[in-house]
Amino acid sequence: MPPSPSKPKNPRRLRAETFGRRGEDLAAWYLRGKLYRILVRRFKTPVGEIDLIVSRFGVTVFVEVKSRQSRGRELDALEHVNRRRLVRAAQYYIARNPRIAEQPMRFDVIFLAPMSWPRHVKDAFDATR
Repeated sequence: MPPSPSKPKNPRRLRAETFGRRGEDLAAWYLRGKLYRILVRRFKTPVGEIDLIVSRFGVTVFVEVKSRQSRGRELDALEHVNRRRLVRAAQYYIARNPRIAEQPMRFDVIFLAPMSWPRHVKDAFDATR
């Protein structure tokens, strides 16, 4: 049976996806400059996706990147971080990499907006809530 033709993506959705990927690239470079080691980019699981998984000084960090068109919408973006999805995806990663289970971990968010420095919020939320 031949594969079904995929329908063309919405041009608006394509622009948003490109904008988001560019933001993830910028966040990865920013973190490298802060001496983080990039472990995984765009870790996809059946329960969700994690933009970046990095480590520094023995701490594993699960990073959500939020790219916005303007700086003033950071609080709104932080409220819309799907914490449950991130925690489940992190648990999935840990189950497949049990050697890191005993290491300290945290969840960070990096906000990006044009013409401004990236804003790195360390330990943005607690995974136990």
